[in-house]
Amino acid sequence: MANSEESGKSPGTTRRDFLKSSTVMASAAVSGALGIQKSVFAGGSDIIRVGMIGCGGRNTGAAEQALTADPGARLVAMCDIFMDRVKGKRKILKEQKKDQVIVDDDHCFAGFDGYRHVIESSDVVVIANAAKFHPLHAMTAIKAGRHVFVEKPHGIDPAGVKLLQSAAEVAKQKGLCLVSGLHSRYHAGYAETVQRIYDGAIGDVISIEENFLRAPYVIIDRAPGLSELEWQCSTQYHFRWLSGDDVPQSLVHNMDRASWVLHNAVPARCHGLGGRSSMTEPIYGDVFDHHSVIYELDSGVRIYAFCRTTTGCHNDSSSTVLGSKGKASITRCQIWGENEWRWKGRCNPYQVEHDVLFKAIRSGEPVNNGGYMTRSTMTTVMGQISCYTGEEVTWERINRSDFYYPPKPEDCHDGMDPPVKAGAHGSYPVPKPGFTRLIEA
Repeated sequence: MANSEESGKSPGTTRRDFLKSSTVMASAAVSGALGIQKSVFAGGSDIIRVGMIGCGGRNTGAAEQALTADPGARLVAMCDIFMDRVKGKRKILKEQKKDQVIVDDDHCFAGFDGYRHVIESSDVVVIANAAKFHPLHAMTAIKAGRHVFVEKPHGIDPAGVKLLQSAAEVAKQKGLCLVSGLHSRYHAGYAETVQRIYDGAIGDVISIEENFLRAPYVIIDRAPGLSELEWQCSTQYHFRWLSGDDVPQSLVHNMDRASWVLHNAVPARCHGLGGRSSMTEPIYGDVFDHHSVIYELDSGVRIYAFCRTTTGCHNDSSSTVLGSKGKASITRCQIWGENEWRWKGRCNPYQVEHDVLFKAIRSGEPVNNGGYMTRSTMTTVMGQISCYTGEEVTWERINRSDFYYPPKPEDCHDGMDPPVKAGAHGSYPVPKPGFTRLIEA
C-alpha cells in the first residue's frame, strides 16, 4: 500500500482510484511496510489503553472520539497542568463513555511532568495540550513504543518541528502510528474537491486565498490565587512561548489545505505583516491580533494568507483556489466555472482520524502522517517569524534554523518563572517588526 504520510496524488491518479483508496479517509492508504504486533495491549488482551496528555476541550473531544472508534479502547490515564481540569474532564467523559473510562485517582496526574506517567500507563496517547510540548511529548511516547495522535500545530518554532520530524522517523522504524490533528486530510468532501482540481476542473492553479478571521479565541478571566506561571498556562493560546501565536495555531489548517492542493509543495519564500491593533489588554497576553502572509512557490503560484483575532470585525474561514478555468472552495466542497460541481455528502473528519488510527493499530498496518504535518507546520512557523521580524523568510533559511522560544520544553517545570512578564502598565511586551530578530540570516 502507499505510504499514508503523503495524501496528495499524482495528476495521473483517477478520482475513482483516489476515493477508493482513501475511502472515508482523505489522507491515502496506510503503510504496511512495518507491521504492528497484534494482541500486545493491556497484558495481551484486546483492550487498548488510551492516555490523555492535556485536558482542555479539544483533547476531551479527541478522547471521546478515540473511545468511539474502538469498542476495546479504555481511557486509563489523564494529565494536565491543573488537577481540577483532569477530574472535571474525567467526570464528563465518564458520563459519555461510562464503561470505557476506567481512570482511577492514582492515574490522574497534574504538573509539567504528568505526561511521563500517562505514557507509562498507555498503549496509545492523545496529545492536545500547549503546542510547545507537542513534539517532546510525541517523541517521548514513540520512543516508549506508544502509538500517537497529536493535535496541531506540530511545533511552534523550527527546533520543535525538527523534533517532530525525527519522531515521525522513529515511528516508522518502530512500526508505530502517528496521526495528525490536521483533520482536513480526513474529510471525504475536501478530498474529492482536491482530486477534481488535480483532474483539471479549474485549469491551472494561479493563486490561493486563505482566511481564518474570528474573535479572540478562548478568553479566560484570571482566577484568584493563580501564580503568573499558572495564569499563563491557563490561557496558553495568548502566550507565544506556549502556543506560537495564531499563524501556526489556527492558519495551519489553511496552509495544510493549500499545500495539499499544490501536491504538498513548499513555499520558496514569504513575507508577512502583523501586529496588535486593539486586543491590547493583559488578558490577551503577548500575541498579535492580526497577521497577513504572502507565500511564493518556485512555480510562481502565490498563497495569500490572513488570520485575525479581533472583536467586532468581519469573520471568515475559507480556502479558495483560483484557476485559469474557474475557482474552487475546499471548505465548501464546491467548484465554479467551466465545470461547476458541489459535494453533497457528510463527513466528520475529527471522528474519521481516530477511526483510521485504531483500525491501523488493529490491522498491524501503521499510518504515519509525519510528512505533511511537519511541512505544513513549518510553513506557518516561517510566516509567523516573518510577521514578528518584518523580514522575508525563505524555506531554506527556516529549515536551517534551530531557533526555539525559551525555555526548552524539557526544561519547563512546576514553579518556574515564566519567560515573559507584564510591564508597568500590566500589558505584556510583543515583538516589534523591523527591530525583533529571531533566526539567523
